Amino acid sequence: MSETQQEEQRRFSRVHFDAEVIIAKDEQRWETTLHDISLNGVLVDAPKEGEVSIGENFSLEVLFTEGGSLITCEAVVAHINDAGIGFKINNIDIESVAHLRRLMELNLGDPELMDRELTALHWR
Repeated sequence: MSETQQEEQRRFSRVHFDAEVIIAKDEQRWETTLHDISLNGVLVDAPKEGEVSIGENFSLEVLFTEGGSLITCEAVVAHINDAGIGFKINNIDIESVAHLRRLMELNLGDPELMDRELTALHWR
């Protein structure tokens, strides 16, 4: 599928943001960099060590340098390609939802779009 087709299928707006991400599963932890984030998922650089497979569940911590915000969630690997690893958020705590919503609101600048996207979420 081309990148244009993927963009057309995407139901959630993505925000490009600089942040560190910690990916964890069992006793393993890897640090990587955030490409972008949406209300439904996260795209990160593939970590230099460790192997990740589609369908695997992980804990993610997104650490924002500006303001010290932290988003923690449970996510599943949805896709792996040259752009990185795409995770679909399955579970997220209320405090992280508040941080994520605020981040999206500030960057999208469209309250109606935000409301439509929040309505479409499966984890709310």
